[in-house]
Amino acid sequence: MNQLKKLLIIGSVWPEPNSSAAGSRMLQLISLFKEEGFGITLASPATDSDFMIDLEIVGVVKKSITLNCTSFDVFVKELNPSIVLFDRFMMEEQFGWRVSENCPNALRLLDTEDLHCLRLARQKAFKEKRDFKIADLLMEEVAKREIASLLRCDLSLMISEYEMELLTGTFKIDSCLLFYLPFLLEPLTNVDLDLLPSFEERENFVFIGNFLHEPNWNAVQYLKETIWSKIKKQLPEAVLNVYGAYPSQKVLQLNNVKEGFLIRGRAADANEVVQRARVVLAPLRFGAGMKGKLLEAMYCGTPSVTTTIGAESMHGNLDWNGCISDDVEAFTKHAVQLYQVEELWQKAQKNGIEIINHRYLRRLFDTDFKEKIKYLQANLQQHRLNNFMGSLLQHHTLKSTKYMSMWIEGKNKV
Repeated sequence: MNQLKKLLIIGSVWPEPNSSAAGSRMLQLISLFKEEGFGITLASPATDSDFMIDLEIVGVVKKSITLNCTSFDVFVKELNPSIVLFDRFMMEEQFGWRVSENCPNALRLLDTEDLHCLRLARQKAFKEKRDFKIADLLMEEVAKREIASLLRCDLSLMISEYEMELLTGTFKIDSCLLFYLPFLLEPLTNVDLDLLPSFEERENFVFIGNFLHEPNWNAVQYLKETIWSKIKKQLPEAVLNVYGAYPSQKVLQLNNVKEGFLIRGRAADANEVVQRARVVLAPLRFGAGMKGKLLEAMYCGTPSVTTTIGAESMHGNLDWNGCISDDVEAFTKHAVQLYQVEELWQKAQKNGIEIINHRYLRRLFDTDFKEKIKYLQANLQQHRLNNFMGSLLQHHTLKSTKYMSMWIEGKNKV
């Protein structure tokens, strides 16, 4: 293995592709770098889980690391990666200064997944029963940390075009520090479509989503308390199957066989579950990023009914694979129509295929991404000189965070 072709990924969790879209996203990134001949190490301070992928199977070295500990300095210096990818900004906060100090020539990438500050600001506005405003974002404490992290990195990978516009327009971040890289999928053909279950072969509604993610829990609450009874009244034989990893007791308590509202827990095979359903329901009222559950629905040929937040930045100027509505009555009406009218259902299914084939094909992005990485590696010094604010933040972070971490480490030893 070429010594210069080493990638270190610092993950907030171990990838669980069957539990969340973030896990699938990580495997897609690993695949891109493997194609370029990188030896890859994935390090994380997280504890192992029963559902994490066996990294050895995908040719990745697994390394457990410790927060606020000089053992990481020894590890990263010895590994000497040419690229370091931080999975979410919190990992850059914790380990970025150590990487900068021990491997100053390593290209530093940040995979945002979604803008956490946007999600939290929207959540706060929702809970205060008011509309979200850009001012909420500017006042969000996490925004200061997250934007600083983006500026300290050489390139941040963005999954949402709307969030890129926010960063360049509202936060005035130079576009050269951002790269749009959504989920990367293979094309769907008419042959693939023919292999999927037909309208008649499908039944019931489905919701699927990781319950560690607050927007998912809120959406299920909304379905239970407001929407499902309206749908059930018109479709008395229908059932809503709610799937998701890590359901808490409050989620499990929503299960009601009589009402046809069934909490199923973790899906053994998410694709199979979504393919068996006739319609996906996703009434997301706050959140950010791209919704993996809705892209999965398209790939499974399953129409969906969602909100403007749910569909944000996902379909461009193409028709949605179902319906988008923030109004309860309209949401219900569309869900029932899609469930009952085969012609509408088939049109929605084809819309989803169009969205995937025009916006999410791997071949649309992989070459440009690889070329961008090569360019940055070849011009890293000038790239950093052009990012003075990033250098400024790196300087002060190296001082403040370094000594805070050393104090915590010293305290732990005592």
